[in-house]
Amino acid sequence: MATSKAVMSSLTHLRPLTCAASASASRLVPQPPDLIKWVTREGGFVHRAVKIAQHDSNGFGLGLVAKEEIPRGSDLIVLPHHLPLHFTSQDSLLLELARQIPEELWAMKLGLKLLQERAKVGSFWWPYIGNLPETYSVPIFFPGEDIKNLQYAPLLHQVNKRCRFLLDFDREVKRALVSLTPDKHPFGDQEVDASSIGWAMSAVSSRAFRLYGNKHPNGVHTDIPMMLPLIDMCNHSFNPNARIVQEQDTDSMKMQVKVVAETAIKENDPLLLCYGCLSNDLFLLDYGFVIHSNPYDCIELKYDGALLDAASMAAGVSSPSFSSPAPWQELILSQLNLAGEAPDLKVSLGGQEIVEGRLLAALRVLLASNMETVQKYDLDTLKSLDAEAPLGVANDIAVFRTLIAVCVIALEHFPTKIMDDESLLKQGASGSTELAIQFRIQKKSVIIDVMRNLSRRVKLLSSKETATAEC
Repeated sequence: MATSKAVMSSLTHLRPLTCAASASASRLVPQPPDLIKWVTREGGFVHRAVKIAQHDSNGFGLGLVAKEEIPRGSDLIVLPHHLPLHFTSQDSLLLELARQIPEELWAMKLGLKLLQERAKVGSFWWPYIGNLPETYSVPIFFPGEDIKNLQYAPLLHQVNKRCRFLLDFDREVKRALVSLTPDKHPFGDQEVDASSIGWAMSAVSSRAFRLYGNKHPNGVHTDIPMMLPLIDMCNHSFNPNARIVQEQDTDSMKMQVKVVAETAIKENDPLLLCYGCLSNDLFLLDYGFVIHSNPYDCIELKYDGALLDAASMAAGVSSPSFSSPAPWQELILSQLNLAGEAPDLKVSLGGQEIVEGRLLAALRVLLASNMETVQKYDLDTLKSLDAEAPLGVANDIAVFRTLIAVCVIALEHFPTKIMDDESLLKQGASGSTELAIQFRIQKKSVIIDVMRNLSRRVKLLSSKETATAEC
């Protein structure tokens, strides 16, 4: 992506919105306002043992840490209703720009509000905004070479899609602002470019939480993204020691957001929330980090009959019919949404399922020759890896061997091997290069873990098949 490399020239509140894409971890202001004091001054609560500190052991850097032991169930942070930042605007131009943003890039809508507040002299949220990072380590800010270094087509597609959006949206914003007088300008008459738009989108995607907003007349809460000052400095863990709670303040009857200790927190332990059971694609795209041995990471594949035929033949499976299924098999593929008018051909390996249920069911059906046997089972059974050989041991062995061959083909699509990647890391790769290498190592590790899992299953089934034959 062609982003501006201009260095910010001012350290005052009124500063250009152009963002430098550097590896610096500095905050927007070199000596930002004390965020804890601001939250408490504005009617919030921060536990006396909570401090902002560098915590390198988890790899996330700056975050919240316990100064002393905190008992389970303690309120850690409480934000009154007026402290979270969410998208509200009376500005017709800002509303019109927000309408042009696709739902999947919801972070950009709140990003417009963030940019507006960043440009506004005397913004209520300036003590919070001044504490935000000056740059983000997400792939839209990677040099072109490091985007290529990711080596994984589905993520490359998403990165390129976001970069295209930023460049297109940059043009839309410039077109909307070109003839405005300074008093009508939503960004304080400052230039807004793809770089600053990317900064705002990255700030929101890496820090916002989707929480309940106001209640509709029908009693249903709306789900809206909010930036939560101080709370968003809690780092991530799949085994968090804290959680976010929303409740009504009995005094004001307005919603407040709290962080509560889920477990006892020891002295010097970081405060950790779970950002979600996400793949490394989303962690890198939205947060700018990679989780090692992520139990929710997976690889995305396209369901392709010719590829599966080649894989099954390479695995020694006889008479594969993936490219030319029988009519009854085609019908089941349609029920799995892998055939028909508008099929969803994205399937995955890894994560909690190991093999996506739709893919597993498809292989079981297409490697089965007996329609009557298949029709004895519902799709949920055929989609389950826990359903032990529903169509027979030989069928599951053929399925797993085919999937192992698919994994081998997937690994061959990466231009480097894990040993090569680890050697590059030892040589001292840093910044976005290191992130890209870590990402692709984890993707290859997912494939290898799937192969090991399926190989164990083949071995177990083969031993059962042998035992049955001997009987």
